[in-house]
Amino acid sequence: MSESKLAGQFFDAAIGLLQQVRDEESGHIAAAGELIAEAVASGNRLFAFGAGHSSLPAQDVVYRAGGLALMNFLSVPGTAGVDVMPATLGSALERVDGLAGAVLDSSPAAAGDVLAIISLSGRNALPVEMAMNARALGLKVIGVTSVAYTTGTRSRHASGTFLKDHCDIVLDSKIAVGDAELSLDGIEAPFAPASTVVTSAIMQSVMAAAAEQLVARGIEPPLLRSGNVDGGHEWNGRVLAEYGDRIFFRH
Repeated sequence: MSESKLAGQFFDAAIGLLQQVRDEESGHIAAAGELIAEAVASGNRLFAFGAGHSSLPAQDVVYRAGGLALMNFLSVPGTAGVDVMPATLGSALERVDGLAGAVLDSSPAAAGDVLAIISLSGRNALPVEMAMNARALGLKVIGVTSVAYTTGTRSRHASGTFLKDHCDIVLDSKIAVGDAELSLDGIEAPFAPASTVVTSAIMQSVMAAAAEQLVARGIEPPLLRSGNVDGGHEWNGRVLAEYGDRIFFRH
């Protein structure tokens, strides 16, 4: 079977981005892990938010094998995926002023909690206002975004600011404006986005750093096991019961 040159080029591009993030963002990733470990140790809660395809890395750290049981998905109806019809509605909702504040006000998030906000461009009203409102409520905000967009595009928020301007810690995914790694003569649009691969890796690296920090504090990280291994359901049942007051995806 012959190999695809373009498929190999995509892997090379994704690996290159992962290496760049590992080398250049390691300090920020460790700091984000420390922020999450502090929240766990202090009895606070953890939340992750993303809209559109940026919701995928957020969902990837919620209720999953090998993940922190305390991570909750902060849901904004209509923005979390392509199951919304029409799918373009999700993009439109990202530009609606006031939506983030209404969602936070009706959520269990409170001062001292940590919210990871994932937005590739960081330019839309929803992630910008989510960060602004969260910090006003006393939450710590981790922003996962591509800083390149702050110079390559214009903000869609009335303030003219981006997500990165309202975060306690910013993790730069290094993704180029347009989120497409490949091009080819005969194909007019660039293609093969790598933001989901890279951003999911960033989120998992932060979870690993948090687990490391918790162990250093003498605290067993509240991790979930796979339900498809023997004893997994029993293990998870104990963890979910112990931390039930900080877990909201079961309600």
